[in-house]
Amino acid sequence: MTTTRKLRLGAFIQATGHHISAWRHPDSQADAGLNFEHYKEITQTAERGLFDAVFLADSPSLQDNSEPEVLKRNGKLAKFEPVTLFSALAPLTKHIGFVATASTTYEEPYTLARKFASLDYLSNGRAAWNVVTTGNENAAGNFGLEHHPEHSQRYERAEEFVEVVKGLWDSWEDDAFIRDKESGVYFDPDKLHTLNYKGKHFSVQGPLNVGRPPQGYPVIVQAGASEVGRDLAAQTAEVIFTANQTLEDGQEFYADVKGRLAKYGRQLDDLKIMPGVFPVIGRTEEEAQEKYEFLQSLIHPSVAWGLLKTRYKGIDLSGYSLDDLAPPLPSDTNGGKSRLKLLTDLVNRGNLTLRQLYLSVATARGHRTIIGSPESIADQLEEWFSNGAADGFNIMPPILPTGLDDFVNLVIPVLQKRGLFRTEYEGNTLRENLGLRRPGNGFAAKQANKSLVVV
Repeated sequence: MTTTRKLRLGAFIQATGHHISAWRHPDSQADAGLNFEHYKEITQTAERGLFDAVFLADSPSLQDNSEPEVLKRNGKLAKFEPVTLFSALAPLTKHIGFVATASTTYEEPYTLARKFASLDYLSNGRAAWNVVTTGNENAAGNFGLEHHPEHSQRYERAEEFVEVVKGLWDSWEDDAFIRDKESGVYFDPDKLHTLNYKGKHFSVQGPLNVGRPPQGYPVIVQAGASEVGRDLAAQTAEVIFTANQTLEDGQEFYADVKGRLAKYGRQLDDLKIMPGVFPVIGRTEEEAQEKYEFLQSLIHPSVAWGLLKTRYKGIDLSGYSLDDLAPPLPSDTNGGKSRLKLLTDLVNRGNLTLRQLYLSVATARGHRTIIGSPESIADQLEEWFSNGAADGFNIMPPILPTGLDDFVNLVIPVLQKRGLFRTEYEGNTLRENLGLRRPGNGFAAKQANKSLVVV
């Protein structure tokens, strides 16, 4: 008996929505970033829509932007820390997963391992960690550093960081806690393991003072798409969020990253690839286009120029108008290399004006924008899913809560009717719903191998 492949869906939630001027829209709640009831509503909407998880991005500083005109008009600056927010939302939901972002550059492995193990317990096995190295150069000053670490150093540290965290999550074996009141034995000391990790970046003794997480490990998510980012994903990630503009780009990324898995002893199904999608949904094509144009009309001109200046660091744009062709972008950055490449590819496709470039950045920040009726949106998702470009999608509503409402009420039924999406949750944990195996305990596996007797 074969099981029909189903696509996976994440709800990428961002205060009032992903459009840079969403907070100005009549349907948005301007104080959404620090409004718990707002997050409660959209998380429960995503669960009603049977989404696999809600995803919250994060950075340990304000965004890397020196333009006051952009900053003062940005409705997304003040927001909750993800693990704290998800810990509060967990008991209000039953099935949906929680993907919280945390930095390997500005966190410490022991503290992070505790937080995510705790979230996995509080949610009964629905936690995930989005591993980021932080592209925001402003973060350095918040942690006593004069300079943001170089891109290659950040990824080198990230690889070691994930290894340490997994080792800490394995501190206790699954059945370590006996809790026998009669004998007075609380746990089996043979099933508690000290990590004693010593590497280039970290020296961590352990063990962790939280039991092994219900999922073994919270699901490991990653979003980098640079060369080193792709390799780190193939080595450690179980879900990767990516930004691709065309089907061909999506297919190239999908084949490349999946093709690297075997090098690390992994199977194709061990990693789910979920591109970001910014859907503008109308009951008709015309209504969807009207919604999109209204959103774009909310962008203040100074925000437009500010967005462009942050992308063209070190390049003087004073001689350009918005209707001039976009000049070449900088060749390199110590920030997000994959995002620079994505925008460079957009410019290099030709005939893109500076106005068109900032409109692309202001909407989906380089992710794919799809505009249309529910059937048209479903068609475009199905095309990628059925042609080797995606295992699912990270949905980026332009406005919240209405953008997510539209997707759940209008697009989900079309996907279900086509047999592409679940009609009920398959399991109890995020791993089970994503179709990911539960990892064994590394210490227990080593002990089992030592005890094997060759006859």
